[in-house]
Amino acid sequence: MAIVSDNPRVPVRMVLLSLAALWSCYFVVATLRSALMGFDFVWPIISRRLTICLLSMMVMAAVWPLLQMLDRKSNLVRLVVVLIGALPLAILLSLINSVVFADIEMAMKAAEKQGLTQIDPGEVRIMQDEAGNILVDLPEPPPLPMPPAPPAPDATGAAEVETPVAPVAVPDAKQEPGITIRTQTSKGDSPLFGWVAMADTTFGRYFLVLAWAALYFALAKAEEARAAERREGEYRRAAEAAELRSLRYQVNPHFLFNTLNSLSALVMTGRQEQAETMIQTLSTFYRHTLSGDPTGDLRLVDEIEMQKLYLAIEAVRFPNRLQTKIVIDDAVGNAMVPGMILQPLVENSVKYAVAATQRPVTITIRARQEADTLVVTIGDDGPGISLSKADGCGIGLANVRDRLRARYGGLAQLSYGVEPDGGFATVLRLPLELEARGASPLEIAH
Repeated sequence: MAIVSDNPRVPVRMVLLSLAALWSCYFVVATLRSALMGFDFVWPIISRRLTICLLSMMVMAAVWPLLQMLDRKSNLVRLVVVLIGALPLAILLSLINSVVFADIEMAMKAAEKQGLTQIDPGEVRIMQDEAGNILVDLPEPPPLPMPPAPPAPDATGAAEVETPVAPVAVPDAKQEPGITIRTQTSKGDSPLFGWVAMADTTFGRYFLVLAWAALYFALAKAEEARAAERREGEYRRAAEAAELRSLRYQVNPHFLFNTLNSLSALVMTGRQEQAETMIQTLSTFYRHTLSGDPTGDLRLVDEIEMQKLYLAIEAVRFPNRLQTKIVIDDAVGNAMVPGMILQPLVENSVKYAVAATQRPVTITIRARQEADTLVVTIGDDGPGISLSKADGCGIGLANVRDRLRARYGGLAQLSYGVEPDGGFATVLRLPLELEARGASPLEIAH
């Protein structure tokens, strides 16, 4: 039986996938938010955001062992620890964000110090050269207005007035692609503004950490539920195996009791040679039945061989009355059946048919296939018994019924009754399960 851990853990692969999903979602949302705010999809920003996501994922993966320590704690303890512990982690993630974007922040402050904040709206284009340096392309300030020249008098003494022509801005054809950042005010120079921005980033990271912690504990609960299901399955199978073992062992003492009575009768009547043969056969029978797994299955041909051995033991008691007939279709010879499942049924035929009359009685064992079902019939042409009496036939029928229920559930059926021409028959209908590999029949000495 497989061993199920009492302390199931979330697999490492699942933890990494959850982190990757969380930060991938953040990356997509942050990029779309930047696009809505007017920023272009440019590599300097995209690469920095991607770097932040990767570094943050690594940091959160490093604190995963600390979360594992809370797996067995109560929900209240988890909540308190996570709410408190998420704050320093969020501050660390915010610092990572500030460090990665530090060069762009410096460029923005440099632009503000050169008076570009007086432009409404001023534009600063930040570019990156081949060496990875950040370049700031400042827009040309507007030309200062020139005082108008005094008009020159003409011949008539009137002054000619010229209409000033506004300068035409000529775009720079060599302008390189960059990041356009609109600067509105000079608040960046204020230390308070920096702390507010830091707090805003920390606040966002705090809730990201809480979201991942909630996701992790949900995965942990799912693992605990799956482990509980596996334990329940193992316990159920163990209980079924114990029941099968108990029912299987119930057959041996019952059969041994009847055989010892027969052996005693042989000894008391002076039939020592037959008694010795029965003892040897009985020894062979138990050597094979006790060596196997009481909860396991065996091939139908091997089960039939076991019943032949039992009938040989009973034939010593009834040498002139017990006759047997066995008909097994070739298609079902390797079908798997519970070990000793036929023993109580064959024993009932001997007890209530052969021993109950003085004439010869034939016990018949037949096996055939019907669609996906194995049909095994144990019958005799003895005097027969009523159904009410059959229901109280010792442990035989009840034992077989209980073993079929424990082994197959509702997939197997047991029926019995008086035959129209006389005698009694019991029919087993089992799911047809053929042996996967070929094996030679069980060798049993007769």
